[in-house]
Amino acid sequence: MDTKTVGKVPFEKGELVTNSNFTGTVWLNYLAETDSIHNVNIGSVTFAPGARTNWHYHKGGQILLVTAGRGLYQEKGKPIEVIETGEVVKCPPNIEHWHGATPKDTMTHIAIGTNTNIGGAVWLDPVTDEEYHKN
Repeated sequence: MDTKTVGKVPFEKGELVTNSNFTGTVWLNYLAETDSIHNVNIGSVTFAPGARTNWHYHKGGQILLVTAGRGLYQEKGKPIEVIETGEVVKCPPNIEHWHGATPKDTMTHIAIGTNTNIGGAVWLDPVTDEEYHKN
């Protein structure tokens, strides 16, 4: 095994996210954007401890591949789930949810927006601190 690649992250962090769809410090590296052949958006998203998305849903669904750290995922009306490196989360179409890092851990995931021909993410209200800490 080449020791130069051990522990190396597969993708760079990308750009600091500056929009209001996230709370805390988040970086996004777009890996592939939808086009006339591929109805998918793929991005590597890194959340600093405590950072998270707003509530949102995807008309065409979403898949999360956790590549580093520990995070949280919650669908509206269900308990918060801890997600860790190597886990895959399938977010059903039109189901409100949020995801992000735990209060103490950084988390990186590959976010795959599927069936983008149906529509992309629909952003909703921020996750409150009360909702976030309801473990």
